[in-house]
Amino acid sequence: MKENSDPKIRYQDLPSFIELLRSEGEIKEIRTEVDPVLEITEICDRVVKQEGPALFFHKVKGSSWPLVTNLFGSRKRINLLFGVSDVNDVALRIQQFLDMKPPQGILEKLMFLPKVRSLEALSARMVSSGESQAIIKQEGSMIDLLPVQKCWPEDGGRFITFPMVITHDPETGKRNVGLYRMHVYDNQTTGMHWQIHKDGAEHYRRLKQSTRLEVAVVLGADPLQLFSAACPLPYGVDELSLAGFLRGEPVKLVRCKTISLDVPANAQCILEGYVEKGEMRLEGPFGDHTGFYSRAKDFPVFHVTAMTHARNPVYLSTIVGRPPMEDCYIGQAIERIFLPIIQKQLPEIVDIHLPWEGCFHNCVIVSIRKSYPDQAKKVIHAIWGLGQMMFSKSVLVFDDDCRIQDLREVAWRAFNNIDPKRDMFFAEGPVDELDHSADHDFVGSKVGIDCTRKTEAEGMKRPWPKDVVMSDEIKKLVGERWREYGFN
Repeated sequence: MKENSDPKIRYQDLPSFIELLRSEGEIKEIRTEVDPVLEITEICDRVVKQEGPALFFHKVKGSSWPLVTNLFGSRKRINLLFGVSDVNDVALRIQQFLDMKPPQGILEKLMFLPKVRSLEALSARMVSSGESQAIIKQEGSMIDLLPVQKCWPEDGGRFITFPMVITHDPETGKRNVGLYRMHVYDNQTTGMHWQIHKDGAEHYRRLKQSTRLEVAVVLGADPLQLFSAACPLPYGVDELSLAGFLRGEPVKLVRCKTISLDVPANAQCILEGYVEKGEMRLEGPFGDHTGFYSRAKDFPVFHVTAMTHARNPVYLSTIVGRPPMEDCYIGQAIERIFLPIIQKQLPEIVDIHLPWEGCFHNCVIVSIRKSYPDQAKKVIHAIWGLGQMMFSKSVLVFDDDCRIQDLREVAWRAFNNIDPKRDMFFAEGPVDELDHSADHDFVGSKVGIDCTRKTEAEGMKRPWPKDVVMSDEIKKLVGERWREYGFN
């Protein structure tokens, strides 16, 4: 395996990432006043559908804070996020880390030193102060200061859409960092949208000795920390460790002022507070990443005890809705980066694709090196047992020569390769809480589809046909003579 170069991350926090986007021509400055109620969403929706620039709104009605959105909504900005020319370079780096073996000899030990630094970056580091606590407020205007949006006409109110929510497991003390929307009720209370399968909800359920769970909400974090919080890590694995690994240096933390949690030192804003066991309030509806409204339901209530922020803060938002939206590019990066981890568990997997139209959890497309009968069915069942991939409603498995990133090829092979009775099978299990198609919450049916070539060992009673493909010799000849034919 070739050794990839270290990433060249050219920013340290959200403001410096914004400056990087400016230097790369990847951000649009909007200086006229805009309304956070619906207007910003419509502007962003038109831009993101064309893979347009990030948007920096200097004047937002009702707030003195500028608002930035669509930060990750292009392939180029995802590459800038990681400091690479191709996000697959990050996957290669993770694969090399997973394949790491003890060095032998002086030369190998010297080459091993950068990997040691990657290990050291996994542990966050406490510092005495940070820009996220330059201004401290424990009374007066807090949430009211923020240019919080109402995104879609039938939303239940205004929602903080890109918060990094930090809690600790009451039993183990381990930290979780997740992205959970927050329905703003007033200046000091919001909903906390902890879906039943999320780690934050598990922390809430584990409250026993105390009825109060401390919560820190980070707004405008380092973009690498935001990406890490979006990743489907196993329960108990600290997302800030992944952020440190991706950056190559530990995340710097400061202790909150009114609660005993640690938060990133370089964030734009921190909301400190708590949720009380048993206190619930109607949250939603909300125009969600599926492209449909998620209905209103009762969720825990978050109470703000203090707000700290930078001297000249920027409010970071994201808008979700009918794909493609900004979250699609984040999801695509997760798909690429986590492929080596999936391959460690299922080595026959060649590639994996989560099409945007499936909203991350409704469709998984996989290609495999097939070695034995019914291997595709084994892979399908295994995928339903992999963390958040348990939500996958449909899993399609193809041979390794299928270019599964090309949905036209996927459709051609799927429509022609399967015998429905033989190749489709159904199961039941957990589905995402936002899945509106299931008869009732949390549980629904799933389908596995074996789109691979069938062998005699699998009961195929006649030869499988070969693909119609031109010979390499003729393709080369025609390529060389293309201009002779009068084509450009």
